[in-house]
Order: sequence, then structure tokens, then C-alpha cells
Amino acid sequence: MSSVPFHYIDLRAFCYATEDEKRVTEALRTLLPEEFDIQRMENEGHHGDRIVVLSARVENADDMRVVLDQLGELPAEQRQRLLDELDERVTDNTELFLTLEKQAAFGGDVRLGDGITIRAKVEAYPATKEAAVENARDVLESL
Repeated sequence: MSSVPFHYIDLRAFCYATEDEKRVTEALRTLLPEEFDIQRMENEGHHGDRIVVLSARVENADDMRVVLDQLGELPAEQRQRLLDELDERVTDNTELFLTLEKQAAFGGDVRLGDGITIRAKVEAYPATKEAAVENARDVLESL
């Protein structure tokens, strides 16, 4: 993959009071380049419990390739599911959304599920949903 048709890729995971923040951080790091900076913001839940939001924005093409290479580790049936659902996963604002399983990521595996949200701003000229879907399809098929 020579060019990366994304402006940026955002990754985000919530760490609830019942979870170990170091483990959630490691799960997020599974998808990121080594030593990549992770932002940390502490919030309070509805019942006063602590919720830490861990996030990273990847803007450099080489770093985005690392994230995409990790997405390439999705099982074949899940990659096909992503391709089949692209029209629902890409917004009119040319953003691609998917979620990955946090527990699997902590173990070094990449699987669709809940816990880690990925939002990728797709380059599309003209900036239409249809063009973004095609660009996202090209990338996902090349993984």
C-alpha cells in the first residue's frame, strides 16, 4: 500500500472503574506504532465512578500504515463483513467507523467487537460518501 487514503485515524477506548488502566492502554497500543503518544482524560460516570478516556490520533502516513497493518490481522470473515457493511460504516462526512474487541486487543489479537472505537477520515475527491466508500473498500481489500 503505497498511499494512505486517510487524513487521520482516531482510536479511543474507555477504561471503567472495574478495569485496569494499564491493560486498556496495552490493548490500545496493540493497534498503534511503538511508543506512540496516548492521551488520557479522566471523567466521572453517572454514579460518580471514574471513567478514563484513552485516545490517539494518527496523522502520519507511516503510522497510519501500522494501524492498517494491524487491521489486516482481522479474520477473513470479519474483513469480508467490513466490506459488506461499508455503506453503513461510512458517513456522509466521509468518516469510516468500526469497533474492535478490547479484551482480544489486550491479548494481541484484532477482532471486531466492542471496546475500541476507530474513526478514520477518508480522503475522497469529490468529498462524497460514495467516493469515500470506494476508497475505504480499496484499502480494506488490499490488507
